[in-house]
Amino acid sequence: MALLEHPVLVSSSESFKAIPERKLSVSEGSKQSKCVYVFQREYATVDPALVDLVGTDEATTCVGVVIRNRKSGMISVAHMDSPAVVDVGLTQMLSLVLNHSSASELDVHLIGGFDDSSSKASHKTRSKRWEKMDGYSLPLCIKIIYTLQRSQENFCIQTLCVLGHNTRRDSEGNGYPIFNGFVAETSSGRIIPASFNRTLRCPEEIVRRIRVSVAYEDPSWKGRLLETYDTQNDQFKIAPCIWTTYQVRIAMKLQHLSDSEILNTCSTSPSAEAPDFTYNLRRVLGLPDSSTTLEGYLFYEAASSIQEDCRRRRLGKIRAGFFRVDLPPCPG
Repeated sequence: MALLEHPVLVSSSESFKAIPERKLSVSEGSKQSKCVYVFQREYATVDPALVDLVGTDEATTCVGVVIRNRKSGMISVAHMDSPAVVDVGLTQMLSLVLNHSSASELDVHLIGGFDDSSSKASHKTRSKRWEKMDGYSLPLCIKIIYTLQRSQENFCIQTLCVLGHNTRRDSEGNGYPIFNGFVAETSSGRIIPASFNRTLRCPEEIVRRIRVSVAYEDPSWKGRLLETYDTQNDQFKIAPCIWTTYQVRIAMKLQHLSDSEILNTCSTSPSAEAPDFTYNLRRVLGLPDSSTTLEGYLFYEAASSIQEDCRRRRLGKIRAGFFRVDLPPCPG
């Protein structure tokens, strides 16, 4: 992509990489910010009057997308994992960011993806249209840029820390992402490299991880990003989901594989995953059975501090037989 060599974007990528990574966790005894966390294939649009921070991590071949309205400060963050979700996904992100009464100037930041051109992993969820391209990150980045260029909106790309700009190599030449995540400060629009402690990846971490796999075979979510956060009500809203019989069988088989086998079977970038990748996947795989289903929406208050984040009060009711995962207590 020619944009990767644009002097302004090269400079902005270098500036971004010079920022120390922020490690977000629950800090005892200090005032905390209100934060919304975005999992893979999710997006969230937040109002700076209600939320201080919004971000994502755990991205290897995925790309984090930030769109911010300069005038209103409304900001949307997505964790895109496939070219198939880009067209509709960007429309979803823009739905509450745009000011339809006047022209909007929109800052865009793309962070994530790396030079994984030697990746040989095979996944059924990968769009056939992009299979001829080597690796997973490149076709996703190309699709995002192409879609932005075709749009009638006034986009201004501020950060393009993807592919080669987000790649480090070991002594044998193997590539790894420099950054796997970021956080956006909603008041200023500043984007900072970041990683999130597990206690902040909530509410309903396991349910939301399961929804990613469910979405690939659910026609109602085809080509769409997963909606989790209700912007206007400042509330998490987790939609119903259910694993198919086929997915349950696959999960049961995966339970019996070794960690290395799970890594090579389920990851698009086995050598670049975080140390807790298989641990998180096993937490999901250990749950499926014939009653693994969420038939009703889950609602959570979202206007709470990071320190209270994992204690968000569940507003919806879970009836007998519905899928439930209790939230871990926050430290302190």
